Amino acid sequence: MLPESAVTSSPHAPPLRAGLVVGALGVVFGDIGTSPIYTLQTLFNPRDPHPVPISIPNVYGVVSLVFWSVMIIVSLTYVSLVMHADNDGEGGVMALITLVRRIGGRSHPKVIAALSTLGILGAALFFGDSMITPAISVLSAVEGLKVVDPHLAELVVPITAVIITGLFLVQRHGTGAVGRFFGPVMIVWFVIIGICGVRGIVQHPQILRALSPAYALEFMAGHFHIAFFALAAVVLSVTGAEALYADMGHFGRAAITWAWLGLVLPSLVLNYFGQGALLLGDQSVVDAPFFLLVPEWGQMPMVVLSTAATVIASQAVITGAYSVASQAAQIGYLPRLRIAHTSESSIGQIYVPWINGMLWVGVLILVFAFRSSAALGYAYGMAVTGTITITTLLFLYVARTKWRWPIWVVVLGGGALLTVDLMFLAANLTKLLHGAWLPLLIGIAAFTVMTTWQRGREVVTEVRDEMEGSLRKFVRDIKDRRTVLPRVPGTAIFLNRGGTTTPLSMKANVDHNHVLHEHVIIVSMDTVPVPRVPGAARISVVDHLGYRDDGIFFVEASYGYMERPDVPAALRFVDPIDTEGRIDLENASYFLSKADLVAGPQRTMAPWRKRLFIAVSHMTGDAAGYFGLPLDRTVIIGARVEV
Repeated sequence: MLPESAVTSSPHAPPLRAGLVVGALGVVFGDIGTSPIYTLQTLFNPRDPHPVPISIPNVYGVVSLVFWSVMIIVSLTYVSLVMHADNDGEGGVMALITLVRRIGGRSHPKVIAALSTLGILGAALFFGDSMITPAISVLSAVEGLKVVDPHLAELVVPITAVIITGLFLVQRHGTGAVGRFFGPVMIVWFVIIGICGVRGIVQHPQILRALSPAYALEFMAGHFHIAFFALAAVVLSVTGAEALYADMGHFGRAAITWAWLGLVLPSLVLNYFGQGALLLGDQSVVDAPFFLLVPEWGQMPMVVLSTAATVIASQAVITGAYSVASQAAQIGYLPRLRIAHTSESSIGQIYVPWINGMLWVGVLILVFAFRSSAALGYAYGMAVTGTITITTLLFLYVARTKWRWPIWVVVLGGGALLTVDLMFLAANLTKLLHGAWLPLLIGIAAFTVMTTWQRGREVVTEVRDEMEGSLRKFVRDIKDRRTVLPRVPGTAIFLNRGGTTTPLSMKANVDHNHVLHEHVIIVSMDTVPVPRVPGAARISVVDHLGYRDDGIFFVEASYGYMERPDVPAALRFVDPIDTEGRIDLENASYFLSKADLVAGPQRTMAPWRKRLFIAVSHMTGDAAGYFGLPLDRTVIIGARVEV
């Protein structure tokens, strides 16, 4: 295991700089920043299965409810509280899972297991969010064409499909070149929607009364049968809150906080109140209050700007899905996926072909199936509220265990936050038959795949442990056979799952070829619960396996869950004194063990889970490329493993 000193010495959060604030505006706030396009429109949509009747008291109540939902969930829960629960500067539900495991240790194994399972469910729901966000965001922007010219309504879905297809096609080229323009575009976006909001407020300034929580409370208490169902659409105003936390490692808590308080929050509030003011003056604009806030001459430019902003919002959530999948693979909940790094300077810019293809197909299906942002709005909140609730639960465990918050603070304060979250979640459950089943189905499917893969890995590990046998015994047998087992010149490096069992490739090489290299290194890669491990702490174990003169060594290399393993680079940190200077990395041969999985008669898993596990195993990327091995010096030896 990695020493505690290395665990606690990871990089600090980036210092606050203007460039980071601009970058955060471009990447972090795209999703929540485009919510005004469709939130109030969905709330008052007469085609909603539980519509909010359009009336002046209801406008005040809804606008107040949106405002205080943003303040409680985003400003209080995420910005003020959750973002302090970082795992060495990194945020997001996967980072929170590893933090919970790290601070919980072995003191509460059942609690840790339950919280980890909840966290994985939250990560799975994020994949549903990753499909719905591009669909609803781009659809809502392109629907502005109907305001400009109603005859263009038939073009909305085809144009949306073309834009989304182009977005997914360019993913393989990376977003570095485009990313520099994201921040300035979003600054223009927030400034303009804020100005449009002011335009509406000036016409009907009485809407500012909705700043008082009394209107939200009166709406909830006096019209609970309406307000409760309305929460399923109110949650659209906080979609993207998870991005503030998930992208904290890239920009730092300070940059995200300043961007939120300095520009994003004021612009969103002004726009929501501007739309409310517009509805006070003319309730007939309920179908598109966002676009009708804009003067007629500016509606087409606003459609173009909205489309650009929603593409940016979609890009952020697509990149987030890549990161979640990569981290899940690192901690054992997904197979080793093929990952392409699209930037030489930024390790965070990655492209995962499997995830990209899956999202592309899923988003297009949503666009053609629902055909409007209002219809998708019924489905959107389910994934968001589920993730927010799970994040709050994990945070409260961290607050109690790591920070030693008094139990009464956790119960009362945490209970109040969870009550809000659970109200939103319960309201979205009422939309199950109207589309909310979709993100739930996607989340359950992803959760099933992830937990099946984790269970399947445990089964395979048990079978392989039995097949491989003790490493120390194998080395002792080699020592005893030294006179009859030829040792050819050179260095052989065998990758293994740990230091207790014999690599299958090494065992097969000795049993079938009756030969072994003069110098042998057995390498195990250990993923530790921190984002990154400093290079100096990369090699945590060098073991001679009981004999210093037989040229066989065991090396353990540690990596954080945000890192990509690179075996040759890691071995350069091995002290030559430990191996008596006998490592020749420039000419070494690398040996990999490949398991050919087949369903066996053992009752290790249900038959359908066995088939699912074997099917998912075909997603596994090239091991040599994943571990950074030179292809011309890598040998792969297979073995059949029954699960």
